[in-house]
Amino acid sequence: MTEAGNWCLIESDPGVFTELIQGMGVRGVQMEEIWSLDESTMEQLRPIYGLIFLFKWQGNEPAPAQDDSDQGLTDHIFFANQVINNACATQAILSILLNRDDIELGSELQNFKEFASDFPPDMKGLAISNSELIRSVHNSFARSDPFVNEMQDPRANKDEDLYHFIAYLPIHGALYELDGLKKGPVNLGACHDDDWVGKANEAIMNRMSQYGASELHFSLMALTRDRVELYEEQIEELDGMLLSLPEDSTERTRLNGDRTILEHKLHLEKEKRARWHRENILRKHNFVPMIYNLLRISAERNELKGLMNTAKEKAAAKNASKKNANATQ
Repeated sequence: MTEAGNWCLIESDPGVFTELIQGMGVRGVQMEEIWSLDESTMEQLRPIYGLIFLFKWQGNEPAPAQDDSDQGLTDHIFFANQVINNACATQAILSILLNRDDIELGSELQNFKEFASDFPPDMKGLAISNSELIRSVHNSFARSDPFVNEMQDPRANKDEDLYHFIAYLPIHGALYELDGLKKGPVNLGACHDDDWVGKANEAIMNRMSQYGASELHFSLMALTRDRVELYEEQIEELDGMLLSLPEDSTERTRLNGDRTILEHKLHLEKEKRARWHRENILRKHNFVPMIYNLLRISAERNELKGLMNTAKEKAAAKNASKKNANATQ
C-alpha cells in the first residue's frame, strides 16, 4: 500500500482534474481551462464554483493584505495546510469542493468532510494525506515509467522552477484565497455571487503583475457545472416549450434554432470528454516496453544505425535553421 507521504506530481490539465474529481465520487461538475479573463468568457462558463490558479512559487511572497486565520473568523471555512509534497493540485480542488454546499460530493467525500471539519488546518492536511480515497485517486495519475519516480519530487534540491496551485472562491459573502502553504485563509473582501469572479480576476492579475513581462508560466482553471448535464437539461426544457407551440409560429422557429445550437455544443462537449479520457489513458500507460521492442526489432533487422543517422541529420539541420533565424533577427 502507498505510504501517506508518497504523492505523485499532477499535470495542470482540465481533463486530468475532471477525472480526478469524478474519481473521488463528485458528480455534476467539471474543470475548464480559462484563456481569457474577459467578462464574456466568464459568462459562458457560468455557473463557476471556484477558480484554481497555477503560478511559479517564489517562496518569498509578501504578506497578504488581510488574513483572518488568527481572528477566529474562519471557523466556517474548510482550510487545510499542505503537509506533503506534490499535493497542492488536489488540495486546491478540495478547497473548492469542501467549501461549497451546492456540489454533490458523493458519500465518501461527504463523510470525510464531516469527519475533518472541526480539525485545525494542520490536522485537516494530515487527514487529507491519510485519506485512502483522496490519495489513491491522486496517485492514479502517476506515470507508469520505470525511469521516473514521481512519488519523490524530481525537482527537489535542484534549481528548477517550482509551481503551486491555489484556489479562489466566495464563502459567506466574501472572496477568499485558499493556499495550503499559508497559515490560513486570506479574505480578499466582500463580494456577491454576481461579482466575485471579477474580484478574483483582479487579485490574479495583481499577482501576475508582480512577476514582470518575462514570466508567462501561469494557468487558470474554473470549476463549473458539468456542461453535458447542463446542455441536456436545457435541450429537455426547450423540448417541453416546443410542445405547446404551433408548428408555424415565429417563437417555435427561434426555439428550434436555439435547440440546434445546444445540440452542437453538446456534441462538441462529448467529443472533448472522449479526448480527455483517451489522453488520460495515454498518460498512465507505460510505453517503455513497446519502445524497447521497436528498438530491438530494428537492431535485429540492421535498421537501427540508419535510423539513428537520419535522426542526427535532422537534428543538425534543425539546429542550423535555428542559428540562421537568430542571426537574421
